[in-house]
Amino acid sequence: MLDANIKQQLKTYLQMLRHPIELVASLDNSAKGRDMEALVLEIAECSDKVTVKLDGDHAVRPSFAVAKAGEAGRVRFAGLPMGHEFTSLLLALLHVGGHPPKVAPEVIEQIKGLKAPAQGGHFETVISLSCHNCPDVVQAFNTIAALNPAFSHVMIDGGMFQSLVEERKVMAVPAVFDQAGELFGSGRMLLEEIVARLDTNAAEKDAEKLNAKGEFDVLIVGGGPAGAAAAVYAARKGVKTGVLTERFGGQVLDTLSIENFISVKETEGPKLVAHLEEHVKTYDVDIMNLQKANALARTDDGKLAVTLENGAKLTSKTVILSTGARWREMNVPGEAEYRNKGVAYCPHCDGPLYKGKRVAVIGGGNSGVEAAIDLAGIVSHVTLFEFDSKLRADAVLQNKLNSLPNVKVILNALTTEVTGDGTKVNGLVYRDRTTDETHTVELEGIFVQIGLLPNTDWLKGTVALSPRGEVEVDAHGKTSLDGVFAAGDCTTAPYKQIIIAMGEGSKAALAAFDHLIRH
Repeated sequence: MLDANIKQQLKTYLQMLRHPIELVASLDNSAKGRDMEALVLEIAECSDKVTVKLDGDHAVRPSFAVAKAGEAGRVRFAGLPMGHEFTSLLLALLHVGGHPPKVAPEVIEQIKGLKAPAQGGHFETVISLSCHNCPDVVQAFNTIAALNPAFSHVMIDGGMFQSLVEERKVMAVPAVFDQAGELFGSGRMLLEEIVARLDTNAAEKDAEKLNAKGEFDVLIVGGGPAGAAAAVYAARKGVKTGVLTERFGGQVLDTLSIENFISVKETEGPKLVAHLEEHVKTYDVDIMNLQKANALARTDDGKLAVTLENGAKLTSKTVILSTGARWREMNVPGEAEYRNKGVAYCPHCDGPLYKGKRVAVIGGGNSGVEAAIDLAGIVSHVTLFEFDSKLRADAVLQNKLNSLPNVKVILNALTTEVTGDGTKVNGLVYRDRTTDETHTVELEGIFVQIGLLPNTDWLKGTVALSPRGEVEVDAHGKTSLDGVFAAGDCTTAPYKQIIIAMGEGSKAALAAFDHLIRH
């Protein structure tokens, strides 16, 4: 299961174990069961502090628990945690073995103080091994279970347990279920976000802390590439800088492959975000994560105030808006009803759940064509719908698409409805724009890839917005409101690219500093 290089790395990491652990496997006679047995035995060979028991009696087979010696296992893997999830396995071994997680001390204390919900503290996360968002959720719940005996967690590989996926009607991953079998959440969730949801008093405590902060010189709303760059440039000027963000990294966290970031030949979104956060934290920047702004106004004394969803209010001499953008929706009947029940937005994450099924991709740009190409290798058939009379993707992508036997392209198509049986998608209705005829296509999944919308709804009536909802900025990043600047995908700056957003963020910070020294 593990090659010599990985085994050597595992031996090194397992030296950090502070007390013995047990791997308790509940196996069956399947090939996956035999692979799991081989995996746990190979892990045990890497440290004398790891022992294996092959007589587990857990109902979910094959699976194995990671337990402190002599205790019941609260962290379990139902599936082979390889690929993206191998890091989840490694961290589970270390954290159950007493090695402290790399989490802020206050978060660790918050986790230890959590009480299990009324229905119980057991959670299960259905994942796909190809999903780059799933490990964050798995690792978060494993950390909670390792630190707090009131909680337990199971990672379930949806590809291995197809019957469970069908039973729970899982159409998007990661999908987290609570002890009552109800959906707790889906999609990417950070540890702090999960802890805040489990801590019933978290919002009130956050508001109290935020209200106690003094006035900022530069307050940046949004923590994507533009916001991170603005933070670095502002902090280097020696001014009091804060970053207010719903999730640090923004859309980049959902980007699988990045090949056009100059000087870096290839990287992945989460890896780039980790580097951005590390860079920002080398300076005296107050990062306020998991916080949503809902109003911007000028106070009576001329300062700028940002009000948060939890009721807190922050004041600053200048504000930089870098709230980014989100996936554009089709806004047709059935889309909202069947979101995560057949309507999806990430082919990399959710594609494997549609193995052997018929799916549609909406959008003929680069993202749409790339999605169709990726899905063609997994599903039985892909139908790509494009509103225009031609595809807009790069020629090399179109050539690849046209070479695939299980892909059909329909042009001049206006999607008018998503249909379903009440629990999941079963079709799509579109109108042919050339003939005005309406057609229905039977399928099981729809992947929407039609661009982005700026996150500026909360700014309407405060700063000037374009007809597309983008913040209007001049060459210096200035908005229509004095002292307020903007950068990145939420603005009228052309070409929504990571490297351009970083440049715009840096420029906005320099403009904000210039404003400070002149006023």
